[in-house]
Amino acid sequence: MKEGSGKNIAVIFAGGSGRRMHTKDKPKQFLLVHGKPIIVHTIEQFENHPEIDGIVVVCIKGWIDYMNDMIYRYRLDKVKSVVPGGKTGQLSIYNGLCAAEEAFGTDGTVVLIHDGVRPLIDADTISRNITAVREFGSAITCTVAKETVILVDDTEKVDAVPDRSRSRFAKAPQSFYLKDILAAHRQCLAEGRDNVIDSCTMMRMYGKPLHVVIGRSDNIKITTPDDFYIFRALYDARENNQIGEYE
Repeated sequence: MKEGSGKNIAVIFAGGSGRRMHTKDKPKQFLLVHGKPIIVHTIEQFENHPEIDGIVVVCIKGWIDYMNDMIYRYRLDKVKSVVPGGKTGQLSIYNGLCAAEEAFGTDGTVVLIHDGVRPLIDADTISRNITAVREFGSAITCTVAKETVILVDDTEKVDAVPDRSRSRFAKAPQSFYLKDILAAHRQCLAEGRDNVIDSCTMMRMYGKPLHVVIGRSDNIKITTPDDFYIFRALYDARENNQIGEYE
């Protein structure tokens, strides 16, 4: 799986409209925490990481000018492109991957696909994603299941109870060689699919091996109002050194 050295880039998806957040006038990724939009908190984790060479942001079309203003205001110099999202998450990510291909090429390029509303990603998880892709060809950031997971059928009856010791929750980033994930996207589109739920599901559809990287349990996705308040509390606790490292 090892390939020659190439660039390490992040494609950060900030295309959601925030319906589950019930925001009044802003998409959730632009809500402020300590005067700074959530998406900026997220991008800064990659901007400040020494192994990341460049960033592509996928943004709601009507908010691209605002996003560019934030990039200038917060000196996010690694952001090389801001592109509009598509009608589905899959198509939005594809737009970002195509922009990454144009800006950085695919020769040995590693891409970390990350949610713009996961601002608590940490430097160690980013580094281990890069290392895993260069060693194994992929990296799916996961957390260990601390409670029992059940699978249900169409009638909401329990269909299966997976072994908790082997259960993991897929998070982000999900990372690959850029040429590999682009090939999967293009095959998917050629087959008429445009709404696959995430990158690891797509790669699994085509029989690609996936390597797990265990990340921190506080790497939450801000989807609901509860998530927003949890992030704010965790952010404050980190800033005040009130909590130690999470597993």
